Amino acid sequence: VQLQASGGGLVQAGGSLRLSCVASGGTFSRLYMAWFRQAPGKEREFVAGISWSGSNTYYLDSAKGRFTISRDNTANTVNLQMNTLKPEDTAVYYCTADRNYGTTPARIPYWGQGTLVTVSS
Repeated sequence: VQLQASGGGLVQAGGSLRLSCVASGGTFSRLYMAWFRQAPGKEREFVAGISWSGSNTYYLDSAKGRFTISRDNTANTVNLQMNTLKPEDTAVYYCTADRNYGTTPARIPYWGQGTLVTVSS
């Protein structure tokens, strides 16, 4: 499975960004998709995940109410809409894929290249 993420950039605190990820090389509708992030000097952490059908979503506590993950199985795409961004959201964001739900980075088999999100105060 190959993953190509896009949509990062520089935004002021309180602003919004939409990340997108296109998958290829696998049966997208059978993949659990998620976004992780890694801030400078910190460990990689789970941000949001979505089940095969999109009926179940999961979020980091600090992302609840601000971030929304969605998927389009006809376009092999997963998105992360990020609103009310804070400086502490600054990180490289990674699109990931797995066959089952998981939040442990070391157990996730497929990773995209990462896209940088910078939130200025």
